Amino acid sequence: MCEDNQTEAVEVVLLGFRELHNFKILLFTLILLTYMVIMTGNLLIVLVVSTSTHLNVPMFYFLKHLALADVIFTTSIVPFMIHVILMGEKTMSVTACTVQLHFICVSASVQCFLLAVMSFDRYMAIRKPLNYILIMTPRLCLLFVAVCWSLPLTLLSSELFLIYQFKFCGRNYIDHFFCDFAPLAKLTISDLSIYTVLDVCVSIALMCIPFAFIIITYILIFFSFIKIPSVTGRKKFFSTCSSHLSSVFTYYVTLIIIYMVPSEEESKNKFRSLLIMLVTPLMNPIIYSWRNKEIKGALKKLPMTVFLAC
Repeated sequence: MCEDNQTEAVEVVLLGFRELHNFKILLFTLILLTYMVIMTGNLLIVLVVSTSTHLNVPMFYFLKHLALADVIFTTSIVPFMIHVILMGEKTMSVTACTVQLHFICVSASVQCFLLAVMSFDRYMAIRKPLNYILIMTPRLCLLFVAVCWSLPLTLLSSELFLIYQFKFCGRNYIDHFFCDFAPLAKLTISDLSIYTVLDVCVSIALMCIPFAFIIITYILIFFSFIKIPSVTGRKKFFSTCSSHLSSVFTYYVTLIIIYMVPSEEESKNKFRSLLIMLVTPLMNPIIYSWRNKEIKGALKKLPMTVFLAC
């Protein structure tokens, strides 16, 4: 309960980048341009995979949903951050703050699961090439995607319920540009013991297990790689897995930098958060567009495809 001279807070204030106030126009421009590139790149992937019949294969189907998760993740943060940069701070209700945190966590967890499913797809393509089409059916792919979206949404809803029970007193300032849990937890007067246990369990289920699955599948894939005698076969192996490996490396390295190597300085944590917010959603379209002949070919044909569809 709040003290006698305090009232229960219903709002939080995001302070953003006060230390960079003199550079807010430059920062605003860079963030906005990056956001536009992210949205354009990922939405193009969604559009081109949805309209190109020759991209109607499991890997690109999963890639489309990965791009959608990137769009949701970035859009959950950037519009609020732009307001913080221009106005110096942003006041939002505790409910809105909690909902933002929920969207961020769900979309980030969906990406973990999709990357794991994509690693299984690469495993089947390399280890079981003759049975690949029979195993990776549209029905199975749809089931995988449904689990990738529904499981994080379900598990994280339990955390959302507990966060709604948090009590805040007085005016609450968050030295960040979005509602991350760590700065939010510092402000509550509620007991966090139950939430902490639940958060550890959910984090293991949504992030650690998919990552372990990816490692295991690539260990098995590596055993197949060392058995390939020809240079041509090894080049084909790299072309099959390189894009996905690049995405996994980019995503999990940024996660580890932010959450496994914490800093006591809020400014460092904020700039680290920019990594996962901007780098990964920006890199995925680049990785899959520049290094994939099918995607590049479909992008060239996209205007004609859209015209015929209309």
